[in-house]
Order: sequence, then structure tokens, then C-alpha cells
Amino acid sequence: MSQPGPSYFHLHLISDSTGETLTTVAHAAAAQYSTVSPIEHVYPLVRTQKQLDRVLAEIEEAPGIVLYTLLDDVLIERLEGKCSELSIPCRSILGPVLRVFQSYLGAASTHRVGAQHTLNAEYFKRIDALNYTMLHDDGQHTDDLENADVVLVGVSRTSKTPTSIYLANRGVKTANVPLVPRVPLPPKVETLTKPLVIGLYASPERIVQIRQNRLLGLNAHRDDDQYIDRQSVAEEVTYSRKLCAKHGWPSIDVTRRSIEETAAAVLQLLSERRRQPVA
Repeated sequence: MSQPGPSYFHLHLISDSTGETLTTVAHAAAAQYSTVSPIEHVYPLVRTQKQLDRVLAEIEEAPGIVLYTLLDDVLIERLEGKCSELSIPCRSILGPVLRVFQSYLGAASTHRVGAQHTLNAEYFKRIDALNYTMLHDDGQHTDDLENADVVLVGVSRTSKTPTSIYLANRGVKTANVPLVPRVPLPPKVETLTKPLVIGLYASPERIVQIRQNRLLGLNAHRDDDQYIDRQSVAEEVTYSRKLCAKHGWPSIDVTRRSIEETAAAVLQLLSERRRQPVA
């Protein structure tokens, strides 16, 4: 008997702002169900009755799970009423969290739409971090690495750049420096005092696999290149780990980690570092 094919369901995501919070939560939940796939209907910036009319029409045409981050009580009442009429689930993502805040703080929320995207100091801190990180990618401008919060070091294909960009989006000024065989590390890296220097490494097998895929994608396959030689890559990884041990730099194994998981580990190390008393 043949296995049944993948099944699908409609997932309606309605937000009065950009919808980033909503889609992140929805994707995290959907990822737990590998045998079914959502057909996403995303509706950002829904703030008027007319805009909601279009949403309700689409929900009626393709019923499914409805998740929302609306703050206008009138819009919420109308949306939930329609879903009740259609007998489909409808849940607020922010509602339960706001109730916890209200209960603990003893004050109602201000119902400011898109408040998390306000151009405040935190926003400009993230932009500053992104600018710094882009300028200090792949070993560039090592003369001012002391201004970084984090410096990532590692051999090629250990996700240094995407991890740096992810951290910058969290407001962390991140530079990354490649460890290249037979190329000395920039001297200033080994004498850094302010930034947290972290080594990223992976298993030689994983690095070889990624490098081979990269070469194939670039139509630059070279079987005799040490770049993809298992023994040579193993020596690179060993050198990387010894260097970190020599300087007391923490290391993270990224072999089976996503970018988000690696960044979370970096943030945890940075938090621990910042909690330590200043000598």
C-alpha cells in the first residue's frame, strides 16, 4: 500500500502591524507537525473595517486556523464572531501574554499598534550594530575590533557571517574573523580585552560537505584542493580549537545547530560575561 501524500491546511495570519511576531510563532508551531503543511494567508496592517472585510471573505472561502495580533476590540469582536459562525479556531497570540503583564503590573496595556517597531533607542542600537557588523565581516577592518561586543573566529563554512548578522539584529555589534591555513591571525585579535571572542567549529565531515556543495554551486569543483580534503579540514578544526583553548576563548560546536541556536548560545555566553564582576 502506498503511503498517503502530505496533507495541507489553511493558516490565516492577521496583524495590525508587520506580522513578524505572528509569523514567527505560527512557524514555530507548524514545524512540530511534519506530516501536514500550512497554506499561509498573511494579512499585515489590518487596521480598518474595510481591510478586515477582505480578510473575512478569504477566511470564508478557505476555512482553517486563524491566528491574530490585533489590538482593536471592535475588529477582534468581528473577527472572532465570523470564526465562531464558521466553526473554525481563532486565537490571539498576544492576548494571553498581555493578560499576564496586566495581572502582574496591575495596569492595562496602552493598545499601541506596532509599538515594538517604534524608532526608539533600541531600534537605532540595532541599526548601529548592523552597520558595524557589515563593515567587520570576514576579517575586515580589524583595527577597531575593540569596539565590538562579540568577535567570532572559525574556519571557513562555520556560519560566522549569518550568525553575526543575526546577532546584529539583536543589537549586538559582532565582527567575524576567518581562520585560514598558513595565514597568521591578525595580531590585534589575540590581545582583545573588551569584546567576547568565541570560536565556532564543526565536525570535519560537516565542513567538507558544505564546502563541496558550495564549490558545486559555483561550478568550481576541485577534487585535489585541500579546501575539501578530509584530513586537511580536520587539521584546520584542530588548530581552531587549540587556538581557542590557548586564549581561553569559549567555543561552540555548530555541527548540528541552526543559526538561531548558535546565536542563542552566543547570547548566553555574552550574558554570563556581562554578569561577571569587573576586575
